[in-house]
Amino acid sequence: MGQHIGEHGVPWDILIASPAVRVRETLESAIPAMASPPPVTWDERLYLANVPTMLDVLRHVEGQPANIILAAHNPGLQDMLFELIPESAQDAKFDEAVRKFPTAAFAVIELDIDDWADIERGCGRMVHFARPRDLDPTLGPEEVP
Repeated sequence: MGQHIGEHGVPWDILIASPAVRVRETLESAIPAMASPPPVTWDERLYLANVPTMLDVLRHVEGQPANIILAAHNPGLQDMLFELIPESAQDAKFDEAVRKFPTAAFAVIELDIDDWADIERGCGRMVHFARPRDLDPTLGPEEVP
């Protein structure tokens, strides 16, 4: 997943991440694969953060980065989808993500905002979603006879 994130092609300006070991391990393979690795901010508030905490982190980002990677944990990340993506923008990618958003899942959400302080309910649209099993089908789920 780290390699997929790194090679996805979005020019990330900043990466804000939980300092958890599993997050660090995934990002260790993503960062070298990025054409222009972003600076990393390890933020303790993201460890098991809920949606209000993650939104607060994003609303207080300094400067005006165009693209941010937020690396955190569930159930907060999956709940963030319900917060940011309005019903009118829910599609097959959204349905897959809310059905199963496992460890190391990668969702790219475009936000209709001019400033990170403006992030609010319903301002997003999911443009990409990938899970480890999407890249390697041997990772599951197992077929049930």
